[in-house]
This record gives sequence, C-alpha cells and structure tokens, in this order.
Amino acid sequence: MKNFLSKFCNTYFLIFVIMLAVAALTWCVPAGEYDRVEQDGRTYTVAGSYHAVVQNPQGLGAALQAPVKGFAQCAEIIAFILVVGALFTVIERTGAVNTLIKKVSFFFAKHPKYRIFFIPVCMFLFSLCGALFGMEEETLIFIPIFIPLALSLGYDTVIGMSIPFIGAFTGFSSAFVNPFTVGIAQTIAQLPMYSGWQYRVVVWLIFTSVVAAFFTWYGERIRKHPSKSLTAKMDIVRRAELNIVNDVVVDETFRLTRAHKLVFLSFAAGMGTLFFGIIKYQWYMTEIAAVFLGVTIAAAYFGKLKLNEATDAILAGAQSMIGVCILMALARSIVIVASEGRILDTVLHAMTQGLDGLHPIFASQAMFGIQTVLNFFIASGSGQAVLTMPIMIPLGDLVDVSRQTVILAYQFGEGWGNPIIPTAPVTMGALALAGITYTAWVKWFMKLEVILIVMSMLLLIPAYYIW
Repeated sequence: MKNFLSKFCNTYFLIFVIMLAVAALTWCVPAGEYDRVEQDGRTYTVAGSYHAVVQNPQGLGAALQAPVKGFAQCAEIIAFILVVGALFTVIERTGAVNTLIKKVSFFFAKHPKYRIFFIPVCMFLFSLCGALFGMEEETLIFIPIFIPLALSLGYDTVIGMSIPFIGAFTGFSSAFVNPFTVGIAQTIAQLPMYSGWQYRVVVWLIFTSVVAAFFTWYGERIRKHPSKSLTAKMDIVRRAELNIVNDVVVDETFRLTRAHKLVFLSFAAGMGTLFFGIIKYQWYMTEIAAVFLGVTIAAAYFGKLKLNEATDAILAGAQSMIGVCILMALARSIVIVASEGRILDTVLHAMTQGLDGLHPIFASQAMFGIQTVLNFFIASGSGQAVLTMPIMIPLGDLVDVSRQTVILAYQFGEGWGNPIIPTAPVTMGALALAGITYTAWVKWFMKLEVILIVMSMLLLIPAYYIW
C-alpha cells in the first residue's frame, strides 16, 4: 500500500483527483448563487440575495477542460513565474549568487555566534513586506536564493524555502496595512482606511515572533541533527553540488567582482522599483513581471553573458518552471469546476447559517472557520474579500461582531490555510521550487498550522473588547 501511494499519489495526481471530486459534487450539491453588483471596478456580492438556480453538473468533458481554462485564468501569474525562472537562472550563471553565498557562509563560519539571528531577522523582514504591501507571489524569486544559503549555514531546504515563503505569508495573514486584504475589506465595510492598526500591529508582532521562533528552533535542531530533516536525502545531494562540508563552502577562492556587484545592484534597483510601484500604483502581476524581465536583461548585460549564453539561460530558466505552471493551472481548475458547477455560493450560504444566537466571540471564531474553509476555493485575499465581506459585514452587525473584528477573522481565515491548501498557487509554486512533495509538507507543517489556528481564535477574543 505504501509503495502504491508513493508511486501514484504525487502532487499533480492529488490535485487532479480533488478536481474530479469537486466535479462529482456538482451533481449532488444544490446549485445556488448570490446576486452581484459592479462598483468601483470590482464585483461585490449582495448580502441576503442567495437563491437557487438551475443545476449545472460538471461532467468528464468539463473537468478535462478545467485545467486548460486554468492556464488561461492564471496567464499573468504563469508569465510571472516563467520570468522568475529566467531571472534567477541568468543571475546564477553570472556567478554572482554562488559567490555571495560563499561569502555569507564563510562569514558565519568565522562568527558562529551571529548565526542564531539569521532566521528570525530574515523572517521578520519578509513578514514586514507581507504586512505592508502584501508580498506573496514575489517571494518565489527568493526561494532559489535562500535554499543554497540556508544549506551553506547548516540548515535544510525547508528553512531556505520557509524564510521567504512562510515569512511573507505570516505578515500577509496578520497584516496591519496590507492593501489587498485590510484595504479592500475596510473599504467594503465603510471603515476609515487602515483604522484599527494599533491592535493589528500587536497581532502581527505576536504571530511573527511565534513563527520565527518555531523555525529558529527547527533550524537549530536540524543543524545539530541533519538526519531529522524533512529533506535530509535531498540536502545531501544539494550540499555536494554546492561543495559544502561542515557548514562551510570549501572553495575559498571567491571574490565579488565589479560585474557581480552590478548584477546585485540591478536586482536591488528592480526590487526598489517593484516596492514603489506596488505601494504607490498598486502594480500587479503584469507590471511586476515586466520589472523582473528588465532586471533579467540588465543582469545578463552587467554579468557579461554573451548573447547566446543569455538566451540559453532565459530558456532554461523558463523551462525549469513548467512544472510549477502546470500545478498552478491544476489548482485553479478546482475553483473553475466549483464555480461553473454553481456550488461555490451554496457552500458559502450553508456555512453562514446558524450564527444567530452565538455569543459575539464565538460568532467571530465561527467566521474565522468559515473563511478558512472558503479559502480552499478562493485562495486570493482580494478575491475572498469582495466575495464574502458584503455578506459577513451585515451578518456581523446582526450578531454584535464589530466590523473590525469581522475583517480580522477574514484575514486569519484567508491567510493561515494558504501554506497547506493545494489550491494556493504560491504554495504549490514554492513546493515545486524546493522539490518538496505536497503530502510530506502538509504532514510536517500541520503542527505549526494547529498553533496558528489556536492563536487566531485566542486573538479574536481581545478584539471583541477593543473594537
């Protein structure tokens, strides 16, 4: 049985089976829809407008078309992922990344007392980016950089992937000014933009501290006992490729040349442009991908790659991301089947029933649970806000849950499930980049997931008294 599962239950197969299961549900779950209205360029759900509609069961043909539609609907993010692959491969072939990794690992080898700060400092920085401007997809560019860096410091692939990935997700889920979650939700709730930030900052500090402490504990444990790592066998191969022995890069003949510095300068300039555009102009995938494409060209030029070398690096980098793109399309196909089968609103309507009569604290915790379940189908912060906030806000008014608390419950529910749900494109992309199977990751991460859920329910209690 174990051999059968390991052979057939890979990530692609698992997501495809889930999509078929959702298609089967469209034959038996009653179809229903909420009315929608267009306002300010967004589509909003009308509270209290749920009604039954004609069933539209999704057969095998529709299910097989869903992944193709998934590619079309994820076109922007897929283009972004292909550019990310091209960019990192170009930078890697200039030699700049390997040289920097060697210098950093050599520094910590000479000053081991500072190594304990590496994980928490980096995670706080990525968490801050998630909290301030909703960094999420952008973390994928850092994973191929942090994995070899973590390995060179004695940690494992899990740490290398989690520093940017989980770090940013922590900030995103407990954000105090994230425009894609807090900003949109407060606009729908007709609250002053970014009001209530004081308690949200406290929430962010608590969650980020706990997550950083968890990964610091795990990292130090793995550094002392590498065999206990989730990716122990994979790390042995990667360490050999990086020429690392006893946490130190063996080859000490490294020097950051002028070309290397210009490559990093172009990357830093690109990131600065990216942050400015996201904060000031609300850039999204197309603009972000365009910035990274410009950085790719600049890095190839400053890194002194010949035209054929640069072209080969771009094609090789994009090719390495094909598996990631397929995973994203498959993940999106689940949402497409549920939506076209007209059962997505039915699930939302069913879960909002029964909140009347609950104490406001328990009602807010129930809202958190509802948002968590819905996040399986709508793994998008802004998407979930425009779908659920028009329903949850009036519902909160009826059961004496403040609008700020409703939004906080939405933030927690939309965020904390993302690292383990197969419909989250960034999660599947991060796992594919790290080479970690979905099932192994979920089993490993579940302990922290339980901690995050319990913390969310506890932190919703003070919100009742504060707001």
